[in-house]
Amino acid sequence: MKLTVIGCWGGYPKANEASTGYLLEHNGFHLLIDCGSGVLSKLQTMIEPETLDAVIISHYHSDHIADIGVLQHARLIQGLLGKNMDNLPIYAHSLDQQEFQKLTYKNISKGIAYNPEETLTVGPFTIRFLLTDHPVPCYAMRIEADGKSIVYTADTSFKEEFVPFAKEADVLLCECNLYKNQNGKNAGHMNSHDAGTLAKLSNVQKLVLTHLPHFGEIDQLKEEAAEMFSGNISLAGEGLTITL
Repeated sequence: MKLTVIGCWGGYPKANEASTGYLLEHNGFHLLIDCGSGVLSKLQTMIEPETLDAVIISHYHSDHIADIGVLQHARLIQGLLGKNMDNLPIYAHSLDQQEFQKLTYKNISKGIAYNPEETLTVGPFTIRFLLTDHPVPCYAMRIEADGKSIVYTADTSFKEEFVPFAKEADVLLCECNLYKNQNGKNAGHMNSHDAGTLAKLSNVQKLVLTHLPHFGEIDQLKEEAAEMFSGNISLAGEGLTITL
């Protein structure tokens, strides 16, 4: 598996960057995980939008879905220009029907509801879900292929159920929207100590901090997480690539 960070900012993108979006590739299959503001622009520096094979969405906050509409339009235009492509499957939960219905657009994309109680197969990937602690329904994902695993927390405050869910993952792509002296429980976000604690308890191989805040010294997040987790820690950033 090859994971590439497209955008890593929480809430809204920094100038010339993107909010949440990750490209996961394996055996020629291209899966986009979340599609926030600025993601389509940045994605085009990596692959053409019409080469995506599937999209999966954790929840319907704008910093995770803002570019779904423009992705649909990009594929529409490229189709009109003569490029052949399949109807793009966009996997998401259906607890918000108004937002879920927007995922289906003409013959360009098709919204497909995942059952979070079941394992989903998308191309070469198997995906399991965990309901997170967030103000709206949101699902973390454990994505596996050929014996390798990536756990994406999506947006959440710390919860004990994450420990077995993330156990011994090769990569923990963990939200870290706050510094250690801030309590994100009510906001539904983790701080740096939460992220480090989860990585330690889960015994993961690598911790990647993402969904980053727009204030403070970002490098401090890594230092604070290291107070709890002695393993490999990286800060997410546009273009960061991890190959498993």
